Amino acid sequence: MDPSTTNDDSFAIGTLLSLTTTFNETFECQVITYDRPSNILVLQEGLKSSQSSRRNIRLLKANYIKEFTFLGKSADDPLDFKKCFLDLNSLQSKEEAAVRQAEIDFERIGVGVTAEAQSLFDALSKTLPVRWDKTAIVVMNDVRVSSPYLAESVTGGTAAANERVRKVIELERRRLQTRGAGQ
Repeated sequence: MDPSTTNDDSFAIGTLLSLTTTFNETFECQVITYDRPSNILVLQEGLKSSQSSRRNIRLLKANYIKEFTFLGKSADDPLDFKKCFLDLNSLQSKEEAAVRQAEIDFERIGVGVTAEAQSLFDALSKTLPVRWDKTAIVVMNDVRVSSPYLAESVTGGTAAANERVRKVIELERRRLQTRGAGQ
């Protein structure tokens, strides 16, 4: 949807809308504000007619609106924050969880390694505990896979653990070669 083709009142403060996003998600909301330069709508989900008094605030880039229906104009001021309830404990918990997940995701990215090495790490991590030690992949805190990340590069650990890691590396290398040949 191109917001520049809509009527200026379509996203006016207090407007009640039924929206369908480009992800085929449909919901009813009230416009809190629309920032034309960034093309972002601030919406309060859930209308007065809904059972719950709790509502979500959503920031939505207008480009992601597939279609919308004008439902009317609310008499209530959406900017009357005396009626707003923010569960700060819940928000703080979500923030902490997001930060923890970002840190975990960051630790999974190898520094100074090739895309192929990262793919091997990712394949191993699907079934085994892995971490980076500089440019070496450490599997189960025992087995090491060093550059050039071949089956012959596997050292340490038990014979069974070595064999399992070698097998995953060989299968992933074949998959990468097949995918590279198909492009």
